[in-house]
Amino acid sequence: MSLPSLAELENVDGERVLARLDLNVPVRDGVVLDDTRIVAALPTLRWLTERADVVAACSHLGKAKGAPDPAYSLAPVAAALELALDRPVRFIPDCLDTGNDAEPGSLLLLENLRFHPGEKANDPEFAARLTEPYSHYVNDAFGTAHRAHASVEAAARSYPRGRKAAGFLMEREVAALDRVVDEPEQPFVAVVGGAKVSSKTAPLEALVGRVSSLLIGGGMANTFFLAQGLEVGRSLVEEEMVGTARSVLAAAAKRGIEFVLPIDVVIADAIDNPKRVDVVASDAIPADKMVVDIGPEARARYREVLSAARTVFWNGPMGVFEVADFAAGTLAVAEALAASPAFTVVGGGESVMAVRQAGVIGDIDHVSTGGGASLQFITGESMPAIAALES
Repeated sequence: MSLPSLAELENVDGERVLARLDLNVPVRDGVVLDDTRIVAALPTLRWLTERADVVAACSHLGKAKGAPDPAYSLAPVAAALELALDRPVRFIPDCLDTGNDAEPGSLLLLENLRFHPGEKANDPEFAARLTEPYSHYVNDAFGTAHRAHASVEAAARSYPRGRKAAGFLMEREVAALDRVVDEPEQPFVAVVGGAKVSSKTAPLEALVGRVSSLLIGGGMANTFFLAQGLEVGRSLVEEEMVGTARSVLAAAAKRGIEFVLPIDVVIADAIDNPKRVDVVASDAIPADKMVVDIGPEARARYREVLSAARTVFWNGPMGVFEVADFAAGTLAVAEALAASPAFTVVGGGESVMAVRQAGVIGDIDHVSTGGGASLQFITGESMPAIAALES
C-alpha cells in the first residue's frame, strides 16, 4: 500500500480539513527566527485553501509538557504564516476549540498540540476531540512521522482512505528516502556525524548492511578511536558504547564495507576561547587536548570518496560546528556533496544548516525537514504516521 495523495481526497471541496504540519520553528521574543518549515508547508496549504471551506492547521512547538506555556505558543507562528501566505490566518488559542464560527475560506492555526497531555500520550479520546470538527485529514509533518503521537497516529487512523492524505512535503520526503533505502544506486556512501554513537546506533547498524562506504565524523568518531585502542585525550567520548563501536567495525569488515574514520583531526585545549589549536594524526592525540573537527587530510579523503559516489546520505556534523573556528570539516563535507554527481540527501538540523551556510543548499537533491525521522526511516523501522496514513 502506498501513501494516499492529496489528489486522492474525495469530495474535499467545501469541506473542513485538519492539516497536521511541522511548524516547530525557532522563536525568540515573539519573533520567528527561521521560517524554513513554514515555507515548506505552503504548497499543501495553498492546495487545500483553494478547495476546502475551512482549513485548520495544527502543530507542536518546542518542549511543552502537557499544559499551556506562553513560551511555546504558536501565536508568533500564526503571524509569520500570515506573512508568508499573504492572507489572513486566524489563531485559535486552544487546539480543541472547534472553530465552528469560522467563515468560509478561513485558514486557522490551532494552538500548540502539546499543551494537552493527550497529544504525546497518543490518547484516542484526545484524537477524537481534535478531529471531530473536520471531515478530512492531511499530514504534511514528516519531522514527527516517527512519533506515535495523537495528531499523527491516532488521528490519521480515525479517517478512512479517501478522507486522509499525505501532503506534498510528506510525499517528497518519503520518495527521496525510499530512493536511498530501496536499492540505492551504488556506490552508496553514508556520512554520519554528531556527538554520540548511542543516538545513532540503529541507523549505523542498518547502513552497514547497505552502503559501500561509511564516513564517520564528529564526537562519535572518538568512540570508534577508543574502540581501536587509540588515545582520545579530553575529547567527548562514550566509553559505555565502545563495545557497540567494535561490533559496528566488525560488521563493516565482515561485509567488506569501507569504514572511514578521520586520518587526522583538529585538536584544541578548549572549545571556548582556545589558546592552542593544532592538527595531528588521529593516532597522536595528546592526553591534554580534545578533538574539535576532522583535519585537512580527512576532508580530502572524504571529498574523494564522495566524488565517486552515486547515492549519498548525510546526517550530523563533523566537529563542533557551532563554533566558527571548528566548522571547516562540516562545511567541506557540504561542499563535497554539492560537487558530487550522486543523488544527495541531507537530514538533521546541523547538516542542513551547513549546506545553507556553505551556500550550496540549492545543489543538494533533497534536504530533509526531519533529522530524527529521516534516521529512523533509513533503518527500515515502521514510521507510525506513515503507517497510519497507509492503513
